[in-house]
Parts: sequence; C-alpha cells; structure tokens
Amino acid sequence: MADWSFWLIAAGVAVTVELFIGTFYLLMIAIGLVFGALAAAIGLALPIQTMVAAIVGVAATIGLRRSRYGRMGTRVEAERDPNVNLDIGQTVTVPAWQDGVARVMYRGALWDVELDRTATGASVPAPGQYIIREVRGSRLIVAA
Repeated sequence: MADWSFWLIAAGVAVTVELFIGTFYLLMIAIGLVFGALAAAIGLALPIQTMVAAIVGVAATIGLRRSRYGRMGTRVEAERDPNVNLDIGQTVTVPAWQDGVARVMYRGALWDVELDRTATGASVPAPGQYIIREVRGSRLIVAA
C-alpha cells in the first residue's frame, strides 16, 4: 500500500470519529492528514509528510479556535438564554411579596418567584406585572 493511502485512511478515521464527537477540531486534524497524503502523493519523504500534516493540522486548529465557531466563553448561560428557555421574556403577575419571594401560578403550576436585585434596586417589591429574566430550577427570577 502506498504512503498516501495510509494518510487518507487516517483522515477518514478522524472524520468518522468527528461525526460522533461533534466538534470541528478533529476535522481540522483530518485536513492536516489530507495534506500529509498530498505530500506523500508528490513523493516527499516520510518525515516531511509528517511535518506537512502537523503544520497544516495545527494551523487549521488555531484558525478554527480564532474563528467565531471556536470561541469559548461567549456562550450565554442556558437559564438566561431566551433561545433555550422560552419562558424568559414572558410576564407574570405577582399578587403579593413576602420576604422578597412570592408564589405565582404560571403555565398551570405554582412557581417560586424572586426579584432580580441586579436589575432593580428596589428594596421592597410591589405587587404587579414582572418579566421573567432567568429560570433557576423551579424558581423564576423576575424584574419589573
């Protein structure tokens, strides 16, 4: 078997594992392996093939990491993300507050409600309409 076929088999294995994992990083390594196969196909020595595959794989991985698809820490927490939790942004009517918490009927169930102190500086909340800002378990964090 030719050297280039081993490189392509390794790239195929990397892509197959990538399908199960769901990240793009193994795909970038597979791109490096394909470049290793190209280096083998044009007749370069095995150490040069390895260097080409490593350099292209690392460069592709760094490029992915710097792109918008590879950035970490820019994700919104699920309990505050309206794309994940459809309750965020909805309104609830709080009839009365007791010690900074309340119980309200929302979507056919009783929920604990807590005022979001970061959004409002009110020390004593008043009854009325509030907007859901966050959901923590069975507790709705609301703001006026």
